[in-house]
Amino acid sequence: MLNYYPFWKNAMLLCILVIAVIYALPNLFPEDPSIQISHDTGELPTSLQAQVEAVLSQHELVSKAIEINEPQQLLIRFSDTDTQLIAADELKNALDSDHTVALNLAPVVPNWLRALNASPMSLGLDLRGGVHFLLQVDTNAAVVTALERYEGEFRTALREKKIRYVAVDHDGKSLAVKFRDQENYQAGLEELKNTFRADLDFLEGKADKGFLLKINFKNTARQELQTSAVQQNITTLRKRVNELGVAEPVIQRQGLDRIVVQLPGVQDTTEAKNILGATATLEFRMVDEQADAFAAKQSGQVPIGDKLYFERDGNPVLLKRRPKLGGEYITDAASGIDQDSGGPAVYINLDGEGARKFRKITGENIKRLMAVVFIENKTEYFKDENGELKSRTRKIEEVINVARIQDELSHRFQITGLDSTREARNLALLLRAGALAAPMSIIEERTVGPSLGQQNIDQGKRSVILGMILVMMFMVIYYRVFGIVANIALMVNLLLIVAILSMIPGATLTLPGIAGIVLTVGMAVDANVLIFERIREEQRNGNSPQASIHSGYAKALSTIADANITTLIAAIVLFTFGTGPIKGFAVTLSIGIMCSMLTAIMGTRAIINLIYGNKKAPSLAI
Repeated sequence: MLNYYPFWKNAMLLCILVIAVIYALPNLFPEDPSIQISHDTGELPTSLQAQVEAVLSQHELVSKAIEINEPQQLLIRFSDTDTQLIAADELKNALDSDHTVALNLAPVVPNWLRALNASPMSLGLDLRGGVHFLLQVDTNAAVVTALERYEGEFRTALREKKIRYVAVDHDGKSLAVKFRDQENYQAGLEELKNTFRADLDFLEGKADKGFLLKINFKNTARQELQTSAVQQNITTLRKRVNELGVAEPVIQRQGLDRIVVQLPGVQDTTEAKNILGATATLEFRMVDEQADAFAAKQSGQVPIGDKLYFERDGNPVLLKRRPKLGGEYITDAASGIDQDSGGPAVYINLDGEGARKFRKITGENIKRLMAVVFIENKTEYFKDENGELKSRTRKIEEVINVARIQDELSHRFQITGLDSTREARNLALLLRAGALAAPMSIIEERTVGPSLGQQNIDQGKRSVILGMILVMMFMVIYYRVFGIVANIALMVNLLLIVAILSMIPGATLTLPGIAGIVLTVGMAVDANVLIFERIREEQRNGNSPQASIHSGYAKALSTIADANITTLIAAIVLFTFGTGPIKGFAVTLSIGIMCSMLTAIMGTRAIINLIYGNKKAPSLAI
């Protein structure tokens, strides 16, 4: 028979349809405004639920449900966002600092669907709501950091060649090296030029006594430093946002020194701002055990080569100015509990070069004291006398641990001395994500509320529904029964798109994505139009109805494939080279094209076979 599908083909199409229905179904269930509470230890106290219920009852706040989720989180569901926000404030005030209270949107999906890993598709910032940050990168700080690095390298290079110098310092824009006599000046100039000539310009300066050498960055080197700082910050921000668990964030450069960050679904911006703007790293420095730190604190006279730090208990400690190892060698960090003391700890992993250096450093300094210095740049926000939002960056350097080296340490070790498990967790997060190359400040912050997101969703739905109705009316009027079959395929096509977007981890639907779906709705019937017109042409040529159906599908296949493949190539190019909204449009367009080829060619053919396949001389309603 010409128009007959074997049982396995029909069964395959039916299985695809059932799977699509199951995985598209969670999108019909709404999301509850919720509060998610976790404990720093990872275990919820047994009295927490009763305490939460008491707080809600005291303030006459009604919850829909209180449940414990994995991993060990208490989830409180509410009927509206107003109650959710009030309850979050009251719970933060009532619970101690060991508890983390975060806002969330929890889907109301039945347990049997959850067991199949069926969940609603993720919605972007423009649909779900969330926060938008515009960050200003202090690129000049990257230049200062490079100057400080060169300052240390200059001292090392001059000392190794036994060239005497008076001082090496910088003013934030250039370096200055002072010499006492002409001989050392010429030797120092020659040595530094030969070693560092690639990125630096060397100029003679004037000094009251002795000789002065001024060193500036070349313009190309300075621009490269600033560009690299912004790019490294973008990379670090991506890692940090991934740690926050935000689906499909938008992080992209804007202009020369600005970065746009959009976090869909984030309602409580406090933690996001702290994580995005913080710069944290560790330095390992040797303790100067020969000098008296208390005397240095009182007199203000710090020995040459030392720097005065303070431990967390306020005690001063003198550390060598030059760190033995920096945080750039850290590849992984995880928080945990120290088995000996029972206190919080962070377990550090170093890369190959870092492990080699650390093994050598600790091996050469057994029985000596080494300190771990925690360095963090915090951005603080305040309003000036005119009410304008301002920011300032404060650098915090503190010694979190001083220990005597008992043995060689290699690629994995732990640090202790932290105040809480929360601090250990945040430090591990920042170390895993890497340090920012330059400090940043938030110069613009916008919150997209759920009402605006819902309005966008409703408008998107209306556009899809209106487009489908108009296309379906045209197909029924123009192609009658065959048009009804095409409309069924169109609805199945839309169902498949929703199911696939729900199944793909990390896929997010945005307004441009909805535009891609609307475009797909219009394009999906193109293949059927080609097939149906071919069937009409075969009938006009005198072929039988069964032969016309067979020829219509067979002869239109190559044309349909060519048209869809070329569009698919364009969508892949958009996804490859596009960013943000363009990627969302390309994803839905690509999925829609592939689904339309399945439904238009195999899906409609299966239905047409069921209607006309068993008839010898049917009258085609086309």
